[in-house]
Amino acid sequence: MSNARKDLLKEKLDQLQCHFTWGPQIDSIDLDDMKHRLQDLIHVGVKYQAMSHNQLAFVNCLQGNCDEAIQNLKEAEKILRENHEHEFEERSIITNGNYAWVYYHMGQLTEVQSYLDKLEMICKRFTNGSRYTAMIPEVYGEKGWSLLKSCRKYYDEAKECFEKALEEDPDDTEWNAGYAIALFRLEGFSCTSESGEHSQSMKQLRRVLELDPDDSVAMVLLALKLQEFNQKEEAFKLVERALQMSPDLPYVTRYAAKFLRREGAVEKSLQLLKKALEITPNSTFLHHQIGLCYRSKLFQLNKNPGSKDPRNPAFQQKAKLIKLCKHYFERSFEHRPLTFITAQLDFAGICSLNGEYHKAEEIYSNLLKLEDICPGNKQAVCFQAGLFQLQHKRSESNAITHFLEGLKIQSGTREWEKCRTNLRKIAKKQIDRNRRDSKAFGILGLLHQLDGEKREAIGCFEKALEFDGDNDEYLSALCELRLSI
Repeated sequence: MSNARKDLLKEKLDQLQCHFTWGPQIDSIDLDDMKHRLQDLIHVGVKYQAMSHNQLAFVNCLQGNCDEAIQNLKEAEKILRENHEHEFEERSIITNGNYAWVYYHMGQLTEVQSYLDKLEMICKRFTNGSRYTAMIPEVYGEKGWSLLKSCRKYYDEAKECFEKALEEDPDDTEWNAGYAIALFRLEGFSCTSESGEHSQSMKQLRRVLELDPDDSVAMVLLALKLQEFNQKEEAFKLVERALQMSPDLPYVTRYAAKFLRREGAVEKSLQLLKKALEITPNSTFLHHQIGLCYRSKLFQLNKNPGSKDPRNPAFQQKAKLIKLCKHYFERSFEHRPLTFITAQLDFAGICSLNGEYHKAEEIYSNLLKLEDICPGNKQAVCFQAGLFQLQHKRSESNAITHFLEGLKIQSGTREWEKCRTNLRKIAKKQIDRNRRDSKAFGILGLLHQLDGEKREAIGCFEKALEFDGDNDEYLSALCELRLSI
């Protein structure tokens, strides 16, 4: 086969809509972890199996297992024929695109061309289609699910995909479910609203249950949102019903367990999580949730004065709980070092609690060096590193550096609020100690500026310049504020 022909085929392949042309690639996902998660989804028989086989084919191909990838695609094709007989061609656009790419990696260029021809025939039917793909709900929807299964930095794009799918097909249960999960996860990273009335994910989860009253995953997710807004009675009913309907589905039991832990029923939560772990032993989510349960028990035990006395049984129990927390948190991120940042922060927190400050500092230092992580994770690292410097290293200056860095990343999140709150406390404390502390006045000026309190900000920057008259940063901020009034 000539290189010219291969290059021409590659140009055509790059035009396709499939896993090989979408965001998450080998540099931004842990392939082994992704493979385990997809195999778990298939093993427990969750909905939308064809999409899991499609994505597994992509992972297998990147790992050099092309024959396995072809088998994955055959399984996806079989499921699509069984479940979507009347819309098989629309549903198979992505599968055909993945076939073409896998055969390209295998060097079977005749097969590549045959799948490109097949795609061309299918896409001719759609007025908004290009030669080899069509941006239809089935394509947008599967892309949304794929991005949702990858990592946090793709959730916004996943939400947009589901929105586009729903524009043309507003009553589709799959796309509505995907949209609800995307909203649920994104809201989890933002500051919560004061009431459930403005929660998009709550509205969308109710919409899913209107379309499919038996969607047990939607039930437990809605219960978690209701719990946030203290609507406990309905939440408990939803959790109870979901567990009755799907007692052995890990994707229900894990969220039900999370709900119960938050309600203080830690033992019941552990029971559910360990049962789910028997079915999906590689689940990072389950390991993390078990770690959180043991941490809840640890925090409760810490209130017992005897936990600080080596002669007291509570002291030995505390050591055991610390060991369990570290074990489960470490298991949860060992295969996801670049994406499960929360678990690493939780591990570092337990190390700090146990006086292992060197280990905790090493974790924070390594996380701060990571470049290709999503803004939310980066901000969480800055906040936790700042808190560590403040509480355990007694360094206000280092804490300020990390909190300020956290403020710059993105606004409106929980971590942003926490960085801001801690900066305000530190600055006020420093001014109480020294009324000539220019840096503290500069920090307060910045915080007032962020809150839109321009006159208060001007006053603080003027104070800062009284004691540090040559500071370009303060001068620039003051000029900008005066011009804006």
